[in-house]
Parts: sequence; C-alpha cells; structure tokens
Amino acid sequence: MKSKKVGFMTLGCKVNSYDSEALMEIFESDGFEIVEFSEIADVYVVNTCTVTHLGDRKSRNALRKARRLNPAAVICAVGCYVQVAPEEVEKIEEVDLLIGTKNRAQILEYIKAYQMDQQQHAFVSDIMAEKVFEPLKISESKGKTRSFIKIQEGCNRFCTYCIIPYARGPVRSRDLSDVLDEVKRVVAAGHQEVVLTGIHIASYGIENKATDLVELIEAVDQIDGLERIRLGSLEPAFLTAERIGRLKKLKHFCPHFHLSLQSGSDSVLKRMKRRYTTLEYKKTVTLIKSFFPDAALTTDVMVGFPGETNQEFEETLAFVDEIGFYQMHIFKYSKRAGTPAADYPDQVDEAVKNDRAQRLSLCQNRMEQAFLKKNHGRKLAVLFEQKQEDGVFEGHTQNYIPVRIATDQKINGKILEVTVSYEEHLNYLSGTIF
Repeated sequence: MKSKKVGFMTLGCKVNSYDSEALMEIFESDGFEIVEFSEIADVYVVNTCTVTHLGDRKSRNALRKARRLNPAAVICAVGCYVQVAPEEVEKIEEVDLLIGTKNRAQILEYIKAYQMDQQQHAFVSDIMAEKVFEPLKISESKGKTRSFIKIQEGCNRFCTYCIIPYARGPVRSRDLSDVLDEVKRVVAAGHQEVVLTGIHIASYGIENKATDLVELIEAVDQIDGLERIRLGSLEPAFLTAERIGRLKKLKHFCPHFHLSLQSGSDSVLKRMKRRYTTLEYKKTVTLIKSFFPDAALTTDVMVGFPGETNQEFEETLAFVDEIGFYQMHIFKYSKRAGTPAADYPDQVDEAVKNDRAQRLSLCQNRMEQAFLKKNHGRKLAVLFEQKQEDGVFEGHTQNYIPVRIATDQKINGKILEVTVSYEEHLNYLSGTIF
C-alpha cells in the first residue's frame, strides 16, 4: 500500500516551529510519512507568519509552490497570517484549508472534510475569546540535543506596532504538570537541553496566579537527566533581584538572557507603548551581571518606527553600545494593518531604515567580537550538537557561545569541558577538549 506523505513549511518564530512539530506527530500517528517540503506529497502544511510584510509574502509564495509541486495535493494554510487576514488568504486559489491559531489539533478531520466535497474550507475562530491553552504537544523533538517546550500562548501587551496579540489572542498558560511531563518525555528520548518558549513567557501563570515562570523553571530544574534550561524572550521588568537570585541557585539554568529592547530611545519606547524606560532596562542588566558576570545578553532592536528621528536613532545606537549585547536581532519596522502605529504620521523612508539597520549591524558585529574575545582561554562546558559538513563538531556553551572543534571522537550529544580560543573575525570560538 502506498504511504501517505505530508510536507511542512514553517515560517517565523520558535513557537511556530514547536507547533509544526506537534502537527507532524498528529500526521505520523495517522500513518503519514513526513517528507521535505520540496518533495511530492499528498498534503502540504504551510505554518504561516505575519510579523512583517515579508512573512506574509513568504507564506503566499510557499502556498503557491506547494500547488506547483503537486496539483492534486491538499494545501493547508495554518497559523498567524491566516488568523489575522483570513479573507486575504481565502483569495489564494491554491489554498484548500485555512486554519488559524486554534483548532490545529483537528487538522486531520478538516482534511477529510475537504476531501468529501473538494471545496475550500476555513476554520478560523475568534482568537481573542480564547481562554484555554490549545492541547498541542510533542513526545520527541526533531532536533538532536535541544528541545523547545511551549509553555504559554498569547500576549496581553498590545504594543502599538505588533500584530501578534491579534494573531495569538490573550495569554493562556500551559498546565505545570503538562509541561513537566513533556520535559520528562524529551529527556527520556535523549535531549539534555530544553528551551522554554512561548509568545510572552514572562506572563506565564498570570491568569490564575497559581504559579509563575520562576516556579515553573524551579520545577523543571528538578527533572533527572536534564542538564540545561534556557529561556525565550523576556521583558526587563520581570527580572527582579529576587527572581534572578532564585535562578542563580538552580543547577541547570543557562546564563543567557534575551531581553527585549526594541529601541534605546525613551521617546520611541513611549510611542511603542513599551512598559519600561532605558534607565529601568539598564538597572535590569546591572542586576543580571551582578548575579551572572559571564551572562550572554541578546536582544531585538527595531529601526524606522514611525517618527523615529535621527536623534532618536543615535540614542538607540549609543544605548546598545553602552549595554554591550552579545547579539542583536535587528529588524525594520513593518506597517501592520490593524495596529495603532500603522496610522501614525511620519512613516520612515525605506532607504533610511536600511541605513540604520546597517549601522546597527556594524555595532552588533563589534559587540559580538568583544564578547567572544572576553571568553578567550576559559574552560567551559560545551554541549556538542552536530557534525558540520566540514567534519568539525559544533556545540554551545551555557552562555550560548558556539564552539567548533575538530576531533575523530564521536562527541555529538555529549557535554565536555573545553578550553576555548578566540580567533579574529570568526563568529564562534575554537575549542580543545580539556
């Protein structure tokens, strides 16, 4: 009997990647074989992104590519772009099924409904009315050593530029026992590191106040066989001295903090409706460094927010330089219909955005080299993840520095003590097994 095949294309964030893995397991349980998106398949699932116009465009292109690959396949558009713009996605003639950011666990039922009448079906509900975490879960991560664990969904912040609350709905936290069960499963499958992820993980537990993010991390830290815990993006206000002190006491917590910034100008932060000032942000960084002197600090920075002046951009440039981030995700403001900032006056010219992004990128490169150089000569524990095409193994330290080492030993999946060395202009450290 011919096996059924499904191909996945996942766009956007780590949460989308997790959701796709959960959907893959649903298909596998029904006898489907997971194949590359570029292969001929019976079903194609495009897990869409809508953070920027580029995400929308990539989603549309992937859906049309799927139809070209197999005109007889069932084409499923899933996720954020579908949720916020269902009428737009419905007009894409290649699309057979539309599923937003809810009811994805019923995807096999929806495919059968389409196969009955061969008519386009849309399953997009009012996500803003949702109050329960969708029961998507994984039993074994597709990765080699690191597994992403989704702990919450949604965001209540409504920053003026961001479409995500409209795509993902309000905060819904995953039950603590369910999170712990999933971590135990992936550890039993051989994963030594987990990354706790979500749309706004600092909001974990706010609906019922029965628990919070730090309590969850403390519980995960007790799981036998787990060696490392990482966190997704955090807002600076969450990290009080009390909370950081509790994280410091944990055996497996990795000192890598991704602190969302967006802008280093207080006037821009105010227009964005971010809930902190640069002074408050700096105080959080000082606290982190007092507990974790070797912590890696990474962040997101937006350029070209409506009305951003040259002076405000210079303030951002000076601020990120003062903080000394290890890495920055730099992106250009993208107007999203339905958000307040889309109607703000003084939209910034694209050429200006490009120039500012380039200047920030040069700053990021310099800061990255400085952080790598600071770690030169240290003996660090490295979790080796995979062998590269050139035969060299690559892994990461606890503070998320990539380390590459040439060896004939089979070290993937192992944590080894390594003496690391800085080499000019590389974006990793070289290592010698200690």
